Amino acid sequence: MITLKEVNTKKDLKAFVKFPFKLYKNSKYWVPPIINQEIKTFNKKENPVFNDAEATLFLAYKNNEVVGRIAAIINWLEVKNQNQRKMRFGWFDVIDDIEASKTLLNKVLEIGNKNNLEFIEGPVGFSNLDKVGVLTYGFDHIGTMITWYNHPYYASHFEQLGYVVEKQYLENKHAFKDIKRESFFRIQEIIKKRYNLKALYFTKTKEVMPYANRMFDLFNESYSSLSSFVAITDIQKEYFKKKFLSFINPEYIKFVVDENDALVAFGIVMPSYAEALQKMNGKLFPFGIKHLLHAKKHSKKTIFYLIGVHPEYQNKGVHAVIFNEFYNTFSKKGITECIRTPELADNTAISKIWKNFNPVTHKKRCTFRKDIA
Repeated sequence: MITLKEVNTKKDLKAFVKFPFKLYKNSKYWVPPIINQEIKTFNKKENPVFNDAEATLFLAYKNNEVVGRIAAIINWLEVKNQNQRKMRFGWFDVIDDIEASKTLLNKVLEIGNKNNLEFIEGPVGFSNLDKVGVLTYGFDHIGTMITWYNHPYYASHFEQLGYVVEKQYLENKHAFKDIKRESFFRIQEIIKKRYNLKALYFTKTKEVMPYANRMFDLFNESYSSLSSFVAITDIQKEYFKKKFLSFINPEYIKFVVDENDALVAFGIVMPSYAEALQKMNGKLFPFGIKHLLHAKKHSKKTIFYLIGVHPEYQNKGVHAVIFNEFYNTFSKKGITECIRTPELADNTAISKIWKNFNPVTHKKRCTFRKDIA
């Protein structure tokens, strides 16, 4: 028999965060989160997302052992401002027991029903900067710091319980040697002259900070047309700067500005921390930081995290300026592989700008939906 317990204590929260460590302990491909950072994600005093959202966490038990977990999430900005009456769920992990999945998901349905919401979708986080999707293809590829990994039976559980695919995501990678510089070098020179643009190069994180808020504003503008987009609020900007910028080499942050120093495009790449996080096994101390710093300096793999272009400059070749800057940096660093984070399968614009790099789709994932009766 499956029983549910709402997470209300520090002990329960730690059990919630640590459950996947047991579930995936024998996996070569699962990438552990940093435990303390994951705990802070659900701290209402630490994470400003709780100003506009709420989350209720649950643990599923069988024979007094944790067999599953789930976060039931309502983003009120999405519900009220976009009239998307959606109940979100995320941080979903479970043993191969359909009753455990059913019990966890039914609790989310129940909360959605109480709040007069129309459907549930997941796994997703609070916003578009969180992890997303159930892995459906590519289980034999190592995960990343910013994606969830799961066992193959997850999708089957959703299908058995009457859920349907809502959105599909692709993850692609290409070798650095497959980048043909001639495909963008000449274009970017023309674009810079035509629109009086210049690229900014950073060597210190503090140099990035004066542009950071503008980057989040541009992120909001450039991604607003995508489905289920929820804008980043001013207070969340400070949180994300603190959470993410320390993991990103300043030379991996590329901004393009116009003659008035207005930001028109950005690209953010981070080193691959996957192997380092596996060695850390969730702990920063005593040696975890050492592994992170080594990866930050020496990783030969990069993760393309975000790229954005102002709507007025889209389809004008501005991305070529960003690619040229990354090419120069990657050449100096000896980068061998470039990996892209999940992109909506129907985002044809983003796929077009990568077409000359010989990309290989190595993972697929999706979110699942069910109407709330």
